[in-house]
Amino acid sequence: MSTLVKVARFHLVQPFQYLAMTWIIVALGLAFSVAVDAMHASGHPVGAVVNGSAPDRVRYTGALAGFFVFFLVIGVQSIGRSLPFGLALGVSRRSYYLGTALFAAVLACADGLVVAALQAVERATGGWGVRLGFFRMPYLLNGPWYQTWLTLFVGLTLLFVYGMWFGIVYRRWSVIGTVAFIAAQVAALVAAVALVTLVHGWTGVGHFFTGLTISGLTGLLAVLALALIVGGRATIRRATV
Repeated sequence: MSTLVKVARFHLVQPFQYLAMTWIIVALGLAFSVAVDAMHASGHPVGAVVNGSAPDRVRYTGALAGFFVFFLVIGVQSIGRSLPFGLALGVSRRSYYLGTALFAAVLACADGLVVAALQAVERATGGWGVRLGFFRMPYLLNGPWYQTWLTLFVGLTLLFVYGMWFGIVYRRWSVIGTVAFIAAQVAALVAAVALVTLVHGWTGVGHFFTGLTISGLTGLLAVLALALIVGGRATIRRATV
């Protein structure tokens, strides 16, 4: 376990990438959204054009989606750029992978708590004074703080380890392997769609997802995250540097 903790701490050699850049982007996005909504409330033409929602309703921006994408990107970089140096320090592939996965979980846990706290501030201030839903998303991130935190923790960890798997595939099989990896996933998705269509199962699929609670969705994502961790662990065994 001490080795895994050391690997996790190793990633913090670049603290700006993991701890600051994300929140700088979020802060800029929040400032822009609040400014636009403030102009809309004051009747400024720019705000009126950008924000066409009713003044008495919360406007959900969806801008937090970039937060999720960023976790995918840094997951790729954590393996694609840092693996050679980690192995040069004498760390095994297994330890590097598990230590990085541990780092992903800790980072997702911390960032999820921050978003949950900011969501509480957002509600308390009436959407930053302009009825803005920046840290809230309908259905996905609109419940109690602990549900928001749990969903973020699972979702961000999933995206990070998914990005790690892409980085491992690129290290092991280069561009051709990465393209084949993406193609295999697309083929699996197409096959699943074809199978459901063949058995006329879309009604059942629709009922399943429309009746799925956010807790149920979080549980499914947790299972998927574990599957991705296992898949990445199997792939890194012979990754080249």
